[in-house]
Amino acid sequence: MTDAAADRPSVIVLPPLLYLAALLAGVVLQWLVPLTLPLPSVARWAGLLLALLGIGFAVVARREFERAGTNVNPTQPATMIVSSGPFRFTRNPMYVAMAVGWIGVTLATRNGWYLAFYPILLAIMHWGVIRREERYLERKFGDTYAEYKRRVRRYF
Repeated sequence: MTDAAADRPSVIVLPPLLYLAALLAGVVLQWLVPLTLPLPSVARWAGLLLALLGIGFAVVARREFERAGTNVNPTQPATMIVSSGPFRFTRNPMYVAMAVGWIGVTLATRNGWYLAFYPILLAIMHWGVIRREERYLERKFGDTYAEYKRRVRRYF
C-alpha cells in the first residue's frame, strides 16, 4: 500500500462514538418514553459485573496494541497484526468488550432502549467497522493476516 489515504480501513464510525451516541439516545428516549426492563436486583448486579468485565477486557486489549506499537484508532494505519494477549482468542477483543459491556449496562440500568439498540449496534459494528477492517488488513498484510484469521475467530 503506497497511498496514505488508502492505508486505513475506512470504517463508517469510530466504535466508541457509536456506543456513546446510542447511550445518549437511550437516555433521552428513556426520559421521553420510558421502557424499563422488569429485572430482579440480581440481574442488575450481574449487569454491573459484565460492564466492569467489558471495561477490563477492553483495557487489556488496548494495552496489547500499545505494547506492540500499532495504532488503536481505526482511522490510523495498522503497523502490524497483534496476536498476543486477548488477540489469541478473538480478533476483535475491544469490540467484544464493548458488546459485553453494553449488555452489562443494559441489565444494570434496566433501560429497554439499550436492548432495542443492541442488534443495530452489532450490525453497524459488523458491517461498517469490522468487515471493513478485515478487508483492509487482508490487503495490507496478505498471508500474515490470512493465517491469523485461520487460527483465531472473529468474535468468540
